[in-house]
Amino acid sequence: MLDQMTDRLDFHAKALVLRSQRQQVIASNIANADTPGYVARDFDFASALKNATGTGTGNAVTTDPRHFSSVGAPPGGDPKLGYAVQTQPAQDGNSVDLDRERASFVDNTIRYESTLRFINGHVKTMLSAITGQ
Repeated sequence: MLDQMTDRLDFHAKALVLRSQRQQVIASNIANADTPGYVARDFDFASALKNATGTGTGNAVTTDPRHFSSVGAPPGGDPKLGYAVQTQPAQDGNSVDLDRERASFVDNTIRYESTLRFINGHVKTMLSAITGQ
């Protein structure tokens, strides 16, 4: 019974860790926007979450040569970073698109906060059930 109650919490905890890791990757891309030769990095969050929770095989099917070549996370490990697709070539070799990175940063922040709200709501529900209110 306790496993059923904590499974949802475990899922959200793993998602929170992956969101935090993705935030660090995006922040690194933004910080290196003016670094010559820097190549933007990212990872496929859905595949990484499937691998972290054990709900999927984690083998991504690539149908286009521009897809991420290494995505997902090994169970219990860090997600494998892929290179972001360059949309605006720069003469200095930097592939960071600041508009895309800022949008990804905001989107990831909102999803991180949503995951925190899910965890808080689940804990409040469990406490209400335990105390009988």
